[in-house]
Amino acid sequence: MTQLDIFEKEDGDRRILILAGPVNSYTYTDLQEKLMKALAQAAFVIVDMEKVTNLSSAGIGVLMAALDDAQEAQKRLVLLRPSEISKLALESTGFAERFPMAESLREL
Repeated sequence: MTQLDIFEKEDGDRRILILAGPVNSYTYTDLQEKLMKALAQAAFVIVDMEKVTNLSSAGIGVLMAALDDAQEAQKRLVLLRPSEISKLALESTGFAERFPMAESLREL
């Protein structure tokens, strides 16, 4: 799969972005646009990464920038159900501990 599908959902005061596919140098701009829009509109943004099939350094860069923007604006950004490949990418770069993560919406 070379396309990243991004579905948006509102859950009360939270905005959920559901990702399906690769987050890489071909698709990161779509994610960047949706994340910035979500952070502008909601105080709590959840990125559901259960169906992410690849997470490259470009994708990690977008997530890091969004996390920094959220923290500066006193908003929350949480990664939900990161796929194994996403976890491995974040852990191998040393950024895993920077991101709040949850395995279910109930945890949040």
